[in-house]
Amino acid sequence: MLQIQDIITPMDCMATEGTTLKEAFRIMAGKKWNILPVTNPKGILIGVFTRSSLYHMIIQETPLNTPIRHYIKKQVETIKVDTPFEKIEELVRTSKVGTGVVVDESNRVAGILTKTDMVMALLQASQELQMVKKLTRTLDTVIDHAFDGIIMTDEHKQVQMANEPILELFNLQSEQVLYQPVSKVMPQLHMDRVYQSHAAEVSGFLEINGIKYIIHRIPILQEGEVIGAIGKVVYKQLNEVSELFKKPLREKSKARYYQQPYQRPESAQFTWDHILSKDPHIEKLKRTAAKAAKGRSTVLIRGESGTGKELFAHAIHNSSTRSGSEFVVVNCAAIPEDLLESEFFGYEQGAFTGARLKGKIGKFDLANGGTLFLDEIGDMALTLQAKLLRVLQEREFYRVGGTKRVKVDVRIIAATNRNLEQMVKEGQFREDLYYRLNVISLHVPPLRERPDDVSFLIGKFMVELNEILGTSITGIEDRAKAAMAHFDWPGNIRELRNVLERAMTFAENGKIKFEDLPDYLTAKVSLTEPDASRSMVENAELAAIKKALIHVKGNKVKAAKLLGISRSGLYEKIKKYKIPT
Repeated sequence: MLQIQDIITPMDCMATEGTTLKEAFRIMAGKKWNILPVTNPKGILIGVFTRSSLYHMIIQETPLNTPIRHYIKKQVETIKVDTPFEKIEELVRTSKVGTGVVVDESNRVAGILTKTDMVMALLQASQELQMVKKLTRTLDTVIDHAFDGIIMTDEHKQVQMANEPILELFNLQSEQVLYQPVSKVMPQLHMDRVYQSHAAEVSGFLEINGIKYIIHRIPILQEGEVIGAIGKVVYKQLNEVSELFKKPLREKSKARYYQQPYQRPESAQFTWDHILSKDPHIEKLKRTAAKAAKGRSTVLIRGESGTGKELFAHAIHNSSTRSGSEFVVVNCAAIPEDLLESEFFGYEQGAFTGARLKGKIGKFDLANGGTLFLDEIGDMALTLQAKLLRVLQEREFYRVGGTKRVKVDVRIIAATNRNLEQMVKEGQFREDLYYRLNVISLHVPPLRERPDDVSFLIGKFMVELNEILGTSITGIEDRAKAAMAHFDWPGNIRELRNVLERAMTFAENGKIKFEDLPDYLTAKVSLTEPDASRSMVENAELAAIKKALIHVKGNKVKAAKLLGISRSGLYEKIKKYKIPT
């Protein structure tokens, strides 16, 4: 900020009451001053000799050697040398006098301030202000777009600045943070430490929402005292550094893997804690399944693809008395029909061309004493269904090409996304096997029937995926969240996780945006988004029409029938709502 001493015209010569007209004229003409301060012998201001007084003496043809004492103006507008710049600016703008006398605290003349001085000062101040504004904008841009989170506190440990990356990381708004004690709004930063130590320090690795970060705490010192602190939170580039360290470790792991002997498959991986939900029906289902796990009865888990049927199978095994034994998984839809029998029961030496010389044990052998999980059992061939039924009833089987009965003790857990009752009616699934499997039946509801779980699972998956993908996603914008909440999720939890993984990969900033979601989702959601200009009834009617048209693939006759209105009535509503056809 400009000081008055920087803009006033200094006084290197002044007049007294005895100064003559000739001397006063010479000074004012030489210096081009409009006024000449007049002081006593001690330098104290007693008045001013103005240009108008000079003209008056000349008009009166006053002799040049006449003292100016009778022409001195005693009423003087003075300005204190410590007057703030803003007040001087206002004074010069409103004053009728072109020049003011600047005096110190003892009323001694320090200089004069002219409007020319003020104009030049304003120009200089304007340039400085523009430079400051430009520098401020530059710093603000750098800080807000910095790769690191930055926070600044004052001598009272209150937050004076927090940039966007650090707010995103801790899911905070600036109004929640600014001018608040840092220990209250961001206790995990532990900024108090540098106020005590007076030394910069770097934290170890910390984690929030699956994002690893480190904190660099830096004290701001002035004359040995801490007048503030800067916290720099590094998290976005940590994943790149981590990958560089992991690469040689992966190579070593790969080498060790090939050197190790063959190991049997591990047992079930998941427990009830891995089945994430806030839906009361799922919680009740988990309790029911946990009770069923204590027995040895066959369990049939039903539900759409992606609802988590396999997780229930794992959890049932892990909470059963067989948890210490093998948990063997067979995907009945993934194995060719002609190989399925040998996969189930194994085969003897020389059973068929290309068979192993020593034969092979099957899945039932591997699962003996444990659990066999038959996934997608609705896709099993009818011929194999008969043999499976025998194993379930007799608890014995024959290997392919063998004549010796093999006794087994295996608990069966089956899962399917197909309508077994309809398949029984159509002769595609054995009725006796259906009843043998359907001893304890569990139905896992689809995600569209669990609306609260969408937001809950997004939060859980985001933490997990940040760690797996090495991303630093801190949240999801409202429009994207609303789109995901209103989607039907035909692929259920598996689809939700895949969509979120894609969105987190494509997100350019710290939050997932609407445009980061896949096109098929945004296109479908945009068809049902409500219009604020319409009433609630109109929005509901429009959504129903669009949904019906999508369901019948644009066939207006079928859509009208589905909606229970006439075809002409449907056309009128399509025209009213300007629905593209």
